[in-house]
Amino acid sequence: MDTWATWTTQGIIAGSGGVMTTEGGPIMGDLTVHTAWVDGLAQVTVQHTGATEWYAMQGGPVPAADEATGRAVHQAAVEAVKAGGGAILTFP
Repeated sequence: MDTWATWTTQGIIAGSGGVMTTEGGPIMGDLTVHTAWVDGLAQVTVQHTGATEWYAMQGGPVPAADEATGRAVHQAAVEAVKAGGGAILTFP
């Protein structure tokens, strides 16, 4: 299979408690969320907006059979970051 798509949303203010990353715990503040959908998996990463380092959001990657599902995973991640509370990726 050779299918892919990406989505990026900048300027999300993480809710109290931020978002959990696999690399070392929560990050908070003004964040950018990026989702790469490749061959049926959606991987979500986050960074402080304007930074160079990306961190994988805990809970991913998640299965996403098609591009529309990959996009839905991205939107779920954006909403989770906004909610905070040490958010992890859950879908559906």
